[in-house]
Amino acid sequence: MQEFDVGTRLKEMRLVAGLSQRQLAEASGVPHGQISMIETNRSSPSVASLRKILGGLGITMSEFFEPDTPTTQAVFFKPQELRDLTTKLYSTLDDPRGKITLQQVGDARAHNLQVLYERYEPGADTGEAMLEHVSHEGGIVIAGEIEITVGDHCAVLKAGDSYLFDSNLPHRFRNIGDREAVVVSACTPPYL
Repeated sequence: MQEFDVGTRLKEMRLVAGLSQRQLAEASGVPHGQISMIETNRSSPSVASLRKILGGLGITMSEFFEPDTPTTQAVFFKPQELRDLTTKLYSTLDDPRGKITLQQVGDARAHNLQVLYERYEPGADTGEAMLEHVSHEGGIVIAGEIEITVGDHCAVLKAGDSYLFDSNLPHRFRNIGDREAVVVSACTPPYL
């Protein structure tokens, strides 16, 4: 896979939006220094951190990583047609441990529904900074096990277990097991 420069892409998007690093930090609720570190490739963002920053720009992860993906009215999708939301975050890593792969079915914005095929390698974590956004989400664990924290509740879900919650509550996903965890989820309105 060709290396994707997250820092350069973020800087380009910020400049197109006409924002300084400080303005983007304020709009996204992250420290100014974090944006600087990411833009200069001295730090790789977690999925949660990158999503917060992109929220400050008003764009999705799909628009960030796959800006040239044409909109489609397709109804059915093959695995290779899913939109890759995260693999490019890890394009410089040799070791897959801790990697999260999120693939989106079709154009989430067009349907106001985001359906994801999620894979979490052992050690994968959406980040210490808990996710919070205006949505509702739910999913089913297909393989492996995943620890999900929602507000004050925390559980390790195994294949066949499921979840459903208000995404305004702080939440986090972690694979604390020794094998890949696979989840199929939905979120409305779309968040990533």
